[in-house]
Parts: sequence; structure tokens; C-alpha cells
Amino acid sequence: MFAVKTETQTITTEVAILGAGPVGLTIANYLSKQGVQVTVIEQLDSLIDYPRAIGIDDESLRTIQSLGLINQVLPHTTPDHAMRFLTPKGHCFADIQPLTREFGFPRRNAFIQPQVDQVLLQGLKKYDTAQILFSRQLKEFSQDAHGVTLKVNNKNNSEEIIQAQYLIACDGGNSIVRRTLNIAFDGETAPNQWIVIDIENDPLATPHIYLCCDPVRPYVSAALPHGIRRFEFMVMPGETQEELSRPENINQLLAKVLPNTENIEVIRQRVYTHNARIADKFRVDRILLAGDAAHIMPVWQGQGYNSGMRDAFNLAWKMALVVQGKASASLLDSYQVERKDHAKAMIDLSVMAGHVLAPPTKWQGFVRDGIAHALNYIKPIKQYLLEMRFKPMPKYHTGALLADSQKNSPVGKMFIQPRVQLASGEQVLLDDVIGNHFAIMAWGVNPHWGLSEKSMQQWQKLGVQFIQVIPAVQLNNPQLKHVEGVITVGETATEIRTWFGKTTASIVILRPDRFVAALAIPQTLEQTSQQLFQKLSVQ
Repeated sequence: MFAVKTETQTITTEVAILGAGPVGLTIANYLSKQGVQVTVIEQLDSLIDYPRAIGIDDESLRTIQSLGLINQVLPHTTPDHAMRFLTPKGHCFADIQPLTREFGFPRRNAFIQPQVDQVLLQGLKKYDTAQILFSRQLKEFSQDAHGVTLKVNNKNNSEEIIQAQYLIACDGGNSIVRRTLNIAFDGETAPNQWIVIDIENDPLATPHIYLCCDPVRPYVSAALPHGIRRFEFMVMPGETQEELSRPENINQLLAKVLPNTENIEVIRQRVYTHNARIADKFRVDRILLAGDAAHIMPVWQGQGYNSGMRDAFNLAWKMALVVQGKASASLLDSYQVERKDHAKAMIDLSVMAGHVLAPPTKWQGFVRDGIAHALNYIKPIKQYLLEMRFKPMPKYHTGALLADSQKNSPVGKMFIQPRVQLASGEQVLLDDVIGNHFAIMAWGVNPHWGLSEKSMQQWQKLGVQFIQVIPAVQLNNPQLKHVEGVITVGETATEIRTWFGKTTASIVILRPDRFVAALAIPQTLEQTSQQLFQKLSVQ
């Protein structure tokens, strides 16, 4: 009997994305929204349906807002989710519950990742330029000066060839792309493991998340949306996943934190190893790494998921400009320049938090408890913890921006997102006015002022929103001059005015990822624009 030779199918796309996790789906949604053709390749038959990440921050929600999916995601979150570190005796020595809305959303939120992943998947399905291929096993890939070629096998074991201009590898901490390219993945693996147990119909139902520094067996107790409770217990030396997964041993662990273990509905349990590693490089020519493929970190600050979402927002707008021919490929170099240092900072913070929860030695635990008790009575330090000021916010010093010498310059930082008032009287978040565009925003004046015709054309080619901000009470002034191509919005409070008041500028240039690219005044906007075009590798 002879085997029937099937014809190999070839799929041509602009950007191939390997991995249908949150980072891959986010990048795919953003690129699709910009009209870029994407193909997502996933080895599983469907999205992972068990809970994984449980913390989503304001930056990630702002990224999802840019996809037009925020209203579908917010119902799956618990906003203002406090994180409390407890000593062995139950004393709360660090109560982290930031209540600011600097970027338009709560800074800490609980969520259930599969539900948000499903929103991202459904969002992708509305684009004719996007396709997602499940049940595909990557066999090999190669690249040349013109593009990337991937060979995959489908569920029927038939070969498919995918040809793309670029490949973004979002294929996890064990990334086959990173390993094949021989990119170093330096760091360390934690000496201890943790078992995660997710339970339906939360038997505790207490709000927030508690990290309990128990010297015998540290554990975490986290309230999640939709009545789900997560417990995490340290795996002790000599214990195995097979042993811990037995129902009687699961019950023994839960008996430590529950009055009884009757009628407990376990969704799943799994043993995790916490790694802290970062790739030596995020780009090799036409192939880029993002998310866990580029960096992995312990879970203790909930930043693994959020760091991947920062990668997605940083990379997606740059990739769109390059594929559309609006910027040269050198713009993609700024992705690693901007993201690597901050990812490393988040890894270090997560490792430190893990050491607070489970100190490597007993004497360090005693020192922690003593210092924690004392510091809790020092108001500035308590406020420092409460407002989560210890979290290193992204600040890009080089890359796709114009750094300046101003002390504490906001260039390279994410811009605030207050609510603003439209001429109709409706109040919206600022990003809803900007859309997925660059923005030139001026306080009180016409942002066109001072721009040459050449610069205007270059900005319009890139896609830019010109925005004039004035006090909301001036919106109905009959003497207000309406300039074609300029959106005038009213400030209902003083956030934007206060922001400008901390600088020597009155005009801010924002990138599509809401980071400040440059500052100017009307008289310097032309020169600033031309210098920024060079940094953006504008064609």
C-alpha cells in the first residue's frame, strides 16, 4: 500500500506570531487593528483554560484599552486588589493597596487569565487580515534578508509552510525559537517549588491577597473574581508533585488554612518552579522574542504577565510602522534597548519579594519581622509601601525618544491618562481621544503652530492626533478658534496642567504606547519634530 503524498500548503503573511498566549494575542490584535496581516501559530488545540496569572496592573489594562477590548475585560477583574504580607504571628507588615488612577485604571487588579485570553482571541476573530492556527507543531524555521519561513505540521501531520516578513516568538520560557537561535537565557532557578491549588466556590471569601510568611510552610491565599480562591504552598524538600497531588495530601495542605476540607471543589493543582532569567538579546534580524520567551520571573509581584504585556505594547506599534513602510527596520532595535533593563528590574523586585515571603535562612526571617514591625510605625515608609512606590516604573533613557537634560524629565515615561471633556460635553479617558496614534498635545495653544509643511506631512504620514487642552469651562467660549485637524478637549480637573507645570514645556509628543517621546514649546516644535523623526527611523 502506497502513502498518498499531499500537497504542502503555503501561507503568506506579514507578521507570524508563535504562541497564542496573552502576549501573542495582544500583539496580533494591535497589528490587526492597524491593518497589518498576522498569522498566530499555536501548538495546543485551544487556549489554556486553567487559571495562571492572577494579577493585572494599570499599564496592562491601558494596553487592552488600545485594542478596544477594555469593556469586555473589566468585568473579569477585581479592582484595587490589596496585597498584604503577614508575619508568622499574623501581623501585617506590608499593606500594598495603591488607590491612584494615574493611568486611568486601578494599579492592582485581580483577574483570571483564561477569561481575558478568551476576550483577546474573540477580538482577533473580527479582523479579516488575521488568522489563528491551532494544533500546529513548529518543525523548523529560517530567515534571510527578505523574510522568515516556518515549517509546521498540522493535526493531520501534514506540512504547512508559513512565509512572513517578521516572526515574533511568544512561545514561553522554554522557547524553541530562542533555543534554536542559541540566545543565552541567564539567571537562576529558585531552590524551592510551590504547589498552586485553585478552588471553585471560595470557602473563605475574604477579599485581597495574603502572603503568609509561615516559617514551617509559607503560603499565599488569594481571592479571585467569580468566587475562585487560590492557595499556594511551598513544596518542602523531599516532596514530589505526584505525592502532593494525592487528594489526601491536598486536604492536608488545605487544612492548614481552612476550618475543614469538606465539599472543597478543586479546579486544578500544579507544582511550579520559579525562575528568574532574561534573554541576552530580544532580536535577531527578522525574529524577535517577547513575553516569557524573553524573560521569566517569580510570581510574587504579579509582574510576569504584566512585563509581557509591556513588551507587546512597546513592540507592536513599532512593528506596524516598519511593516507599513513608514519606518525602517532599525526602529525595532529600540525594542530591546527600552525593554530589557526594565524587565531585569522587575525580575529583581520579584526575587526580593520572594525572599521576604520565604527567607533563605531562619535568621533573615527574624531580622525581617523585627524591621517590619518597626517600619510599620514610620509613616513615610508605610505610605511608600501603601502606594506601591517601590515598583520600578518603566523609564526609557535611550531608544525611540529624545532624551533631555531636565532633572526628573518625564521623557521616556508613560504619560498620565485623566478623563477629559469633549465639545459635546461627554467625558472620556484621554486615550479614547488619541486612538492608536502618535499625539502632539499642547496646553492652551494650537499644536500646529510652528510646524513646517514638510513636518506636517511627515506627522500625518505616521498618523498623528493634534490635541489642544484647555480648561473645560472654556469649551463653550464663542471666541474659541477651531483649527481644522485639531481636537480640542477640556480638562475637568488639573492633572494635565499640573503635569506640564513640572516641566519647562507646553507641548508633549506621545508615542502610540503612551510614552513621552519628546517635549517642546511652540517655537521649538519644528526642530524637535525633525530630530525625533531621525530617532524613529522615519522613511
